Amino acid sequence: MFTLALITVLAASEAAGPPPNIVLVLADDLGYGEMGCFGQDIIPTPSIDAIARDGALLTAHWCGSPVCAPSRCVLLTGKHPGHAVVRGNWENAAWGNDQPEGNYPLPLAEVTMGEVLKDAGYATSFVGKWGNGGPGTQGHPNRQGFDHFYGYLCQRVAHNYYPTHLWRNDERDMLPGNESFFKAHQKIKAPLATEQEYWDRFARGTWACDAMIDEADDWMRAQIDAQRPFLLVYASPVPHLALQVPSERLEQFDGMDEAHYLGNKGYLPHPRPRAAYAAMINSFDAEIGRLMATLEETGVADNTIVVITSDNGPSWVGGVDMKYFNSQGGLRGRKAQIWEGGIRVPTVVRWPGVVEPGSSSDVPSGFEDWLPTFAAAGGGTRPEAVDGIDLTSVLAGGEPTLRPLYREFAPTGSQAVRMGKWKAVRKGLKKGDLTIELYDMDTDSAESQDVAAEHPEVVRLMEQIMAQEHMPSSVFPLATIDQS
Repeated sequence: MFTLALITVLAASEAAGPPPNIVLVLADDLGYGEMGCFGQDIIPTPSIDAIARDGALLTAHWCGSPVCAPSRCVLLTGKHPGHAVVRGNWENAAWGNDQPEGNYPLPLAEVTMGEVLKDAGYATSFVGKWGNGGPGTQGHPNRQGFDHFYGYLCQRVAHNYYPTHLWRNDERDMLPGNESFFKAHQKIKAPLATEQEYWDRFARGTWACDAMIDEADDWMRAQIDAQRPFLLVYASPVPHLALQVPSERLEQFDGMDEAHYLGNKGYLPHPRPRAAYAAMINSFDAEIGRLMATLEETGVADNTIVVITSDNGPSWVGGVDMKYFNSQGGLRGRKAQIWEGGIRVPTVVRWPGVVEPGSSSDVPSGFEDWLPTFAAAGGGTRPEAVDGIDLTSVLAGGEPTLRPLYREFAPTGSQAVRMGKWKAVRKGLKKGDLTIELYDMDTDSAESQDVAAEHPEVVRLMEQIMAQEHMPSSVFPLATIDQS
């Protein structure tokens, strides 16, 4: 049975109005509990919360992978990690300033959402952290369907919010005041005498996010002025470490901290680590508010799909205090793990005429679904090889299609499947352990009680799905399975 919202969608499609603009905002390591609309009560996120009131929360949405590069690969290609090319954070160099930039590159043969929307007549831009190919490679965003790119090509460089440069397409854009390079991983033996000493050592003139949001907003305005439909992917590095944010943004979070962070768990020291983390997320929220204000001011907000999500769960090192902020939102696990805390991400969708304001959906969905959803909305051609589905009906309140979601993470030897209320986890492949744990997500979202022994038939089904959905990779082999 069609809902009224879905009937409205179909009628609008038949009327052949202008295709919707698409703004996809991707946070970096933002935990399930780190948006106000998902329960965060320490860090204010008023812009995101306002968008949620006008749209929907997806409360069972999986990112592509529990770490950055493979998650983005799933998002870009619509292929889950058992079929995607990039399945781990492969690095092509060391950490020095003179090292080659980039991570494992997407091959030219891969079809991305940028290519799909570009072929449908969209202007396409990716601003922020890329991580799927460095300068001069096949994986460069300009070779993967994005007319315009500005930001970090390399994930290693993105560990520093004060880099010497960002990339605008194929050219380096040198950032004012950031001429002197410094490493994003340092330790100190004792707290520095003054906060100014921290800024002198670990800050510079231009915070990269300020440059990137300026670029994104300017580009978006240019497309609106030209009356071209557009796809903007704004992939902020926030709140990925290191802890760095302009000092004046810390003021509203005074009183949070009990001790300096000395860099002993990776990344850079900071005199007020909790305040810095909160200020980073609050600044990210302000950037979203700016983009939304531009859409409203220019009169295109009601014909723009806005999606806000995160590439994986929260970090646990580098001065982050997950417990203090309830970053996992009650879920088990964190970044680099396939427990829900590592792969279930806070997701907000605003789509006037399709999504009912103030609604929510607990239908399992994933990053692989955005490419086919955007293709359907924008009149693009869905690639044959994608694993995702068009979420339009689900977002409009229609009946969901029962289908499995599959995840694997080669670096830890892990697999996971979500099918309806069931989630299966296999986490011991590096030790040769093929044991499958089973959790009832309707009653146990914290994954605290393994019920595999009580449901052997479900376990057998999940084992079959794991086998069917995994395609061996010579670059990112899955332990035990690819060796058998």
